[in-house]
Order: sequence, then structure tokens, then C-alpha cells
Amino acid sequence: MAILKVNNVTKRFGQVTALAGINLEVNPGEVYGFIGPNGAGKTTTIRILLGILQATSGSVEVFGLDAWRDAVEIHRRIAYVPGDVSLWPNLTGGEVIDFFVRLRGASRKNRREELIERFDLDPTKKCGTYSKGNRQKVALVAAFAADADLYILDEPTSGLDPLMELVFQECIQELKAQGKSVFLSSHILSEVEKLCDRVSIIRQGRIIETGSLKELRHLTRTRVRVETAQSLPDLSSLPGLHDLEEFPGGASFQVDGDQLGPVLQYLSQYQIIALESAPPTLEELFMHHYKGAQ
Repeated sequence: MAILKVNNVTKRFGQVTALAGINLEVNPGEVYGFIGPNGAGKTTTIRILLGILQATSGSVEVFGLDAWRDAVEIHRRIAYVPGDVSLWPNLTGGEVIDFFVRLRGASRKNRREELIERFDLDPTKKCGTYSKGNRQKVALVAAFAADADLYILDEPTSGLDPLMELVFQECIQELKAQGKSVFLSSHILSEVEKLCDRVSIIRQGRIIETGSLKELRHLTRTRVRVETAQSLPDLSSLPGLHDLEEFPGGASFQVDGDQLGPVLQYLSQYQIIALESAPPTLEELFMHHYKGAQ
């Protein structure tokens, strides 16, 4: 049974349609990626999941409960990190973390101390003195110190340096190993690629693709470099080839996924001696969908 289920959700602000009938499901133990450009509807979706906004139509269920009516009960079992964290300026980072941990009625002091050390956070400083990155660390430590069933993360590594991003990724992998679910909205595509089991791409309030990275990679091209013992003819007429560059003894190009097999079969008659191919990255998938769309 899905731990999070969004059914045909629409959200309108006056005459503006922010979400136009989106559907998605997050399963127990799954890390689910949610990507799209600014203004695509990611944060609006997350606010509806959290019960902060009410959907104009459609329904959202979290743990089988209604996200709007049962928000208080749902929040006992979720942890949330926004992309722009606001904290009480006169409290220290440690005091804020303790406050959020105590809200759950559980003491996880060892986990708190471990996370503070891993994220290299000074918990004795007042939040008003923190940089954006340090405010983000406070929110991450508070979330990961919580024993939640679902972690909703909206651009959670905004402001973190690359080393701290690695720590974040390790924490997500640990949650997954514990059977926890994560809903991760991110613009850092390499992060989503490393962490997520499935991905939804949202554009202009509509989810245009959902699937595992393996399932989505058919949508774009593969990079190929080939060297052959026999001279190649002009390959420009082959269907599905793009960005062709020919050189003595070989060629490099991109090929549409559905034409990769036929192209390699054609090349094999010229006695392939070296072949390099690379699957598209999530960034290439993303650019494929958004090219000319904005």
C-alpha cells in the first residue's frame, strides 16, 4: 500500500492554475524524486501534502489519512525540510533542534550528537548569526534526528557545500536502509540520480513523466564513440543519429534510444575494434523535456 497517494490534484489561485490534475504514489521504503524548474508547481504540491494548502479538487492521502483534514495526526509521523529555512534568531541551533525533537516526545540525544558532528554544525551559536547553509544544517539535523516514517524534503541541500551534500546523501541512504520513505524535491539532478528509485518530472503544473531512471532513459539519446577496422561510410543518413563527428578510423555521435540497436548492428559489419557508450544523465533527460518549453 502506498504511503503517499496524490489523486488528480488541481490547485488554482484565482485565474492561475498552479497544478492541473497531478497523480503520484510513494511506496514504503522508496526514495521518490520530484524535479522541475522554478514555478513548475513543486512547492505548491509539497504544501498540499503537508496540509498547509487545500487542493481545489482531487485528494491527497498520507498513511491512508486525508492530508487536509488529518494534518495534525499525519505530522506526528513526518519530518519536513524546506529549501529556505527561517529560525528563531535568539535561540541557538542546539535549542531549535532540541525543541523539534521534543515535539515528537522522544529523546534521541545520541542521534542528535552524531548528526551535529557529521554536519559540522556549531549548536552553541544563535540562529541569527547563521549563514543560509548553517540554517539548512539545523533543519536537516532536526529532521534526521526524528524517527519519522516519511521525510518530505523541498530543495533540502540549498546552501550546503559539496562535502555536506555528501553527508546528506549518506543520511538518505541510511533512511532507505531502515525502510523509511523520502519525497525529495530537488534541482540538483546528480543528487536525484544517485538517491531516487523513481522520479516524476513536473512542468507547468503537470507531471509529464514518472518512472525509474531506467524507464525514463528511453526518452533521450545515448552517447556513442566507435572505432572500426574498416573505413566507415557517411553515417549522416542513418535514422536517429545526432551531433555526428567523424574522424579517421571512427565516429562519435548521439543516437535515439529506439535506434541504438539498429545503428550498432549496422556498424558491426565494419569490424568494431573499440566502442564506448554512455547512458544519458538525468540532466539530459530534464533538458530533453524542457527544451523550448519555457
